[in-house]
Amino acid sequence: MADETIGNRRGRRSREEILDVAARIMAERGYAATSLSVLSRETGLPKSAVYHHFHSKAGLLSAVMARGAEDFFAAMRRAQAGGPEGGTPRERLTWFLLRTGEVFLDRPEFLRLHLLLVMSAEAAEAEVDGIIERVRRDGRAHMNKMIALSFAPEGEEIAQAVADQLDYFGIAGFDGAFVALQAEPHRDLAAQMRLLAEAVAALGEARAAGLRAAAPSARGA
Repeated sequence: MADETIGNRRGRRSREEILDVAARIMAERGYAATSLSVLSRETGLPKSAVYHHFHSKAGLLSAVMARGAEDFFAAMRRAQAGGPEGGTPRERLTWFLLRTGEVFLDRPEFLRLHLLLVMSAEAAEAEVDGIIERVRRDGRAHMNKMIALSFAPEGEEIAQAVADQLDYFGIAGFDGAFVALQAEPHRDLAAQMRLLAEAVAALGEARAAGLRAAAPSARGA
């Protein structure tokens, strides 16, 4: 029994070690350029260990993305727990986006690999396109929630309408800021998040004003 327990612990450690190394190398080189030979050399584990835990290279990528997504969104929830109190929509949204930017900087490998897969055919080839779609969907839902909470003083209906219109724009801004940071790492991501919050808040305030103006005529009709 003791030997079996020790063996299970070693197996879990080797699995996590493979995932850690694979996440780093795939984020640097891409999926296709990450060979099992490289993984074996970097981990000090035989190629058979990868097959034992993940059955295939595609299975390894799937596990890397699944774990990365789980860790990323869990970190987002922790960073934004409680939320801002009071303030304008711009101030509230700035708080949310700054916290999100901090999570981005803490987990660059997952985001880099995610975007590499989005911009190539590798996701479909490795049969992880479903995971990629889920990450995009979850990310957009998270952005939607941040915008809706930022505009909550406008009332639930208006806040949700604003969020539904601007969540895609917000995600596009995040993607662009992160990609630009890879090219110019000296840039201040927090400054970009403040600008993004200003842009989304300005668009949202205009949208909210239009909805408020339309509400009386709608009731009269």
